[in-house]
Amino acid sequence: MSGAGQPDGRPGTGFHGLMAALLASSAGIGLVFPLTSIYISDRLGLGGTGAGGYFVAMAAAGCAAAVLGGPRADRGSAAAVGAVGTTSLVLSYALLGAAGGNLPVTASGLLAGVGYGLQYAAITGVVTALVPAAQQRRAFVLRHVMTNAGMGLGATGGGLLLAAGRPAGTLPWLYETAAAASVPLAVLFLLVHRRRRAAPATPAAPDVPDSGAADREPDPQGYRALLRSRPIALLMLAQALFATAGFTQIEATVPLLLHHGMGIGLAGVSAVTAGNALVLLLLQHPVARRLEALAEEAALIAAPLLWCAAFGAGALATATDGAARTALLAAFAALFAIGEIAYSSAFFPLLVRFSGPASLGRGSALSSLAWSTGTAVGPPLGIAVVTATGTGTGWLALAAGAAAVLAVTLLLRHAAR
Repeated sequence: MSGAGQPDGRPGTGFHGLMAALLASSAGIGLVFPLTSIYISDRLGLGGTGAGGYFVAMAAAGCAAAVLGGPRADRGSAAAVGAVGTTSLVLSYALLGAAGGNLPVTASGLLAGVGYGLQYAAITGVVTALVPAAQQRRAFVLRHVMTNAGMGLGATGGGLLLAAGRPAGTLPWLYETAAAASVPLAVLFLLVHRRRRAAPATPAAPDVPDSGAADREPDPQGYRALLRSRPIALLMLAQALFATAGFTQIEATVPLLLHHGMGIGLAGVSAVTAGNALVLLLLQHPVARRLEALAEEAALIAAPLLWCAAFGAGALATATDGAARTALLAAFAALFAIGEIAYSSAFFPLLVRFSGPASLGRGSALSSLAWSTGTAVGPPLGIAVVTATGTGTGWLALAAGAAAVLAVTLLLRHAAR
């Protein structure tokens, strides 16, 4: 398994193997991700309280694991942290598939939170170690696409399996399948860790008093020191807002606008989601290549700009019908997807640059906390706004949220100069 890349500067087999394993893991998680609250409350008979306890346990454990895993990743063990996190996910889904009461469900939630928290704290450092610097922006786009495409494929497959079989008997096996699907990713993380440990150390320079001080690697910064950096603080605020006003809205609020507000059937809602995923798959390479001509700060600004246009297309679609409405909703799906590519092309390279290599694990942990905050706040906020304002105004409210993200990315560009 190759390390940082091939002689021609392209990512090596280690990175491509990691992405294939990430796709498989994401597909397995996608099998069950939309079904977990229903499974716990109905199939296991634990009601809304049991389902809520699972997600509360997962959120709390995820925050704690990210904070604790960040410093460990900074000590040169990012791949090991990723292996432990992914193994925790395997155990979580295997346990949930066999669960029969509140205690194993809560334990599964805790294991899932630990898994996601550690994995998020680790994977950025692992990617930067496997990919040459010149290719990292494209690598982070591919990581985003593999995660989202895998989730979409898994959700589609899970729905088809449930439709074809007996849901009560099929659901537990879907969780066991999800557990098995993450095993290759845990193995890949472990192989990367072992290879890096086995790599020959760089010969030490002879002792010359103070002469090499400027060449030493910087000491890692603590969480407080990182947050005192204005670019890092603004990047974390942007991350929280990207989740609050963007990613969670296309998952939670946009389907309500389409189905309840615009009278579009479930097949049409699924078609918009599929169109978004298709654009991600088809355009990730050419769009990422063009974005490389922009500074990372400028590419990050492009994401909320495109989302403003996407939500605006949705608002215009409310006043049309027929082919015009279809075209506008297709434009929404495409513009949002291109914005996602701009985000992934810029956010993680900025995180690497602002955190510094010695503190990347901690920076990734802060990013995980910001993301978790956004994913907790975004769905109830978006649904409440749309419910209170109506369809056309709801689309415009989503555009206003994207404009708030735009304002923060503009401040970030100014602070980074």
